[in-house]
Amino acid sequence: LGLTAGLSAKAADAKENWDSLCAKCHGADGKGDTMIGKKFGCKDFTDAKVQADLKDDVATKAVKEGLKSDEGKTLMKPFDQLSDDEIKALVAYVRGLKK
Repeated sequence: LGLTAGLSAKAADAKENWDSLCAKCHGADGKGDTMIGKKFGCKDFTDAKVQADLKDDVATKAVKEGLKSDEGKTLMKPFDQLSDDEIKALVAYVRGLKK
């Protein structure tokens, strides 16, 4: 029971982090069809092909270090205030967006 409660708490934290840090660009549903998401080319995380191409280590690095365009323009700021466990839970949350 304690393990289940711990996993549920991590899932809740991941959703809260998604809602407060990611949804503005990626959308609450992960489709990336927000005004900002469209501007910066956010991928549709509900798409099975996008999910298949996305590697957990790359997603983790993107959250930790942010993303820049080839020209050096910031596409996504780093969320270095998140712990490794929070980032791992957030990546797992993104995996759950696949339709």
